[in-house]
Amino acid sequence: MFKTTEITSNEIVSDNPVHQRLTFAYEEAIKYVSGNLLEIGCGFGRGLETLQKVCDQYTAIDKNDKLIAWLSEQYKDFTFLSQNIPPFTGLQDNTYDFVVSFQVIEHIKDDNLYLKEINRVLKPGGKALITTPNIKYSLTRNPWHIREYTAQELATLMGRYFSQVDTHGVKGNEKVMDYYNQNKKSVEKITRWDVFNLQYRLPRQVLQVPYDILNRMNRKKLQKQDNSLVAQINFDDYYLSDRPDESLDLYYIATK
Repeated sequence: MFKTTEITSNEIVSDNPVHQRLTFAYEEAIKYVSGNLLEIGCGFGRGLETLQKVCDQYTAIDKNDKLIAWLSEQYKDFTFLSQNIPPFTGLQDNTYDFVVSFQVIEHIKDDNLYLKEINRVLKPGGKALITTPNIKYSLTRNPWHIREYTAQELATLMGRYFSQVDTHGVKGNEKVMDYYNQNKKSVEKITRWDVFNLQYRLPRQVLQVPYDILNRMNRKKLQKQDNSLVAQINFDDYYLSDRPDESLDLYYIATK
C-alpha cells in the first residue's frame, strides 16, 4: 500500500517524524470541525479516526482506487469517492460545513480550480482547512510536487475565492528541529553532488524514483543515527504558529 515516501507510513519507524507532523494537522482540525465534512486527499485514512469524533457526516475523495476500495470496506457508514480532481464530480454546491485537505494542493496542476471547487461545495460561512509544505523549509526539490508556496503566495491565491483567510504555520519544538537539522545536513551531503543542478533542470517525473530511493535511504540513516529521537517524536511536539514564514508547513483556515 505504501509505495512512495509521499505516502508516509504510520508503521515504518523512520517515517515517524513526518507521520506525526501530518497527524498534528488532524488533531488541530478537531478544534474547528463539525457537521457535514468533506476530506480531499484522504490517503489511507490517517485522520479518519480523529475526524469522525467531531463530524456528523464524512465524505472523502482520493485518486487511489485501491485505498478507496479498502476504506469503503473498513468504514461502511462513510462515503468514499475515487476521483482525479479538480473538479469534484457529483458533489453539489453549498453542501459541506467544513472541507479539510492536508498536503494536497502542491500536487494539483490547476490550483485555482481546486480552490474554486472547495468554495463551491462549502455552505455559506463554511470553512476550509488546508495545509501544504512551506517552500522556505524544503530541503530539496520534491518531484512529486507540482509546486510549493510561500505563506503569502498561497494566502493571496486563496483570497481570490474566500472572504477571509487566516494564515498559520506548523512549527516544531526543540526535539523536532533537532531532527530537521540532522535531516538538513544529511540531505546537503547528497545534493552537493548535484553540481549541474539537475534536480531543478530535469522534468520532475524523471526524478521521482531516484528521489524516493534516496529519501527512504536518508530516513533510515537518520533512524540508525538516533533512533530514540526518530521514534519518540509525537504529534504534540508540533504546534500552530502565527509566524508561518518560519514554519515547516503552512496551515490555512479559510471562510467562504
